[in-house]
Amino acid sequence: MDPVRWRILSVLLVTIFMTLVSVSIVNVALPSIRVGLDASEADLQWVLSGYALTFGVILVAAGRAGDIMGRGGLFLIGVAIFTIASVAAGMAPNAEWLNGARFLQGIGSGLLNPQGLGMIQHYFRGDARGRAFGYFGTTVGLSVAVGPVLGGVLIELGGTDIGWRLTFLVNVPIGVLAIVLGLLWFPRPLIVRLPRTGSGLRSLDPVGAVLLGLAVLAFLFPFMEGRGGAALWLLSPLGLLLAWLWVLWERRYVRLGLSPMVDLRVFSTRSYTNGTSIMALYFMGITSVWVLVALYVQEGDGKTALQSATFGIPAALLSAYAAHWAGSRVAVLGRRLVIGGLLVALFGLGLSIVVVILFEAGHLSIWWLMGSLAFVGVAQGTVISPNQTLTLAEVPLDYAGSSGAIMQTGQRIGTAVGIAVITAAVFATLSVSSWGMAMIVGLGLIAFVVVLALLMALKDLRDRRQQPAREEEKPDRTV
Repeated sequence: MDPVRWRILSVLLVTIFMTLVSVSIVNVALPSIRVGLDASEADLQWVLSGYALTFGVILVAAGRAGDIMGRGGLFLIGVAIFTIASVAAGMAPNAEWLNGARFLQGIGSGLLNPQGLGMIQHYFRGDARGRAFGYFGTTVGLSVAVGPVLGGVLIELGGTDIGWRLTFLVNVPIGVLAIVLGLLWFPRPLIVRLPRTGSGLRSLDPVGAVLLGLAVLAFLFPFMEGRGGAALWLLSPLGLLLAWLWVLWERRYVRLGLSPMVDLRVFSTRSYTNGTSIMALYFMGITSVWVLVALYVQEGDGKTALQSATFGIPAALLSAYAAHWAGSRVAVLGRRLVIGGLLVALFGLGLSIVVVILFEAGHLSIWWLMGSLAFVGVAQGTVISPNQTLTLAEVPLDYAGSSGAIMQTGQRIGTAVGIAVITAAVFATLSVSSWGMAMIVGLGLIAFVVVLALLMALKDLRDRRQQPAREEEKPDRTV
């Protein structure tokens, strides 16, 4: 069993690496896409937003489908869709075609991601689960570091017309490799499992899937297309209404004796609700750091896109190492590890504000930001992977996929809301002040949100201490 699970993990990591490199490469390729396809600003926005939107909408439904029908099979289907969509994106004749391919990539990524979390939950226990999530975090850090630099190199090699296409086509050999290895190494029951007798399609809860998907779509859309006018923001309260209807429907499903899309009782588990809240708040803040840095060093100081990409390399590499280090210690240190990471993040943000102030005063080079942001990278590794381990520790295996997908949906919502609000505040400040002041305002808002995540982590630590029967050193006791 032991060699099998590590082979399964290697396939998951190869695929996660592919999907995350694809995201970070696209950020660097946007200027070339604008020239190569004569794309408008709205087209470029949807190159980013279209992927994120379809990814977020199908996450939970895909997670539940994997719980019931077999995670391995849906994982490989997701990889295949993502790979085919990468070919379509690389061959796109116009911006509309490219955006359609990006929507399809989002579907593929939304299918495969919750299956990966579910398989780690299923195949790893105790310390091994912490190490597995640590390797997962290391892969995330390396992909974030490699993506922008690889994108810059491919664009330099291929030029304006071909280079951006290579940033999509580079996914194809990785995707094919992941599919081949999955077919060879995944156990047959992991690839396909028929729904339990008598449950059929109803076990997938199609009405619940549609309601939650529409709720996420309605809530996220205004944040991704914020220039559409005030009326567009009416969709957000509609999204909240749909989410309420989804909760009512799930409760009714349980009363009928059927298996709901998400067992709402999971939210009564404090470690799960606290951890999901920490993740949503953390992503609401920290994700915006790299958006602000790219804007500041390019538009505020005239650096190139490739130079801008290098600012995050030390942070990404340290994130990869910290995730591996934290993964082997989460069973012992538990929530204290996450709290320490959040404190390091606050220190890195404060230090970055100091660097910006001194740079604007002419006392430091802007390249000192690489050093201050390195602390944010350490925080990434000691917060994200350990928090995933702790959050999912007491979730029943039958709902591992859908529960993990709920957590990922919280990340997507947090990211969209955070980027929309924080960048809006930055540009509002920029209209009346300098880039330096705008950057300070943005980093200050990010620090405020991270403080909220820290308070939630402290609450979770207190909750755990108030329940001595729960052994933090053995987080998978009920699995």
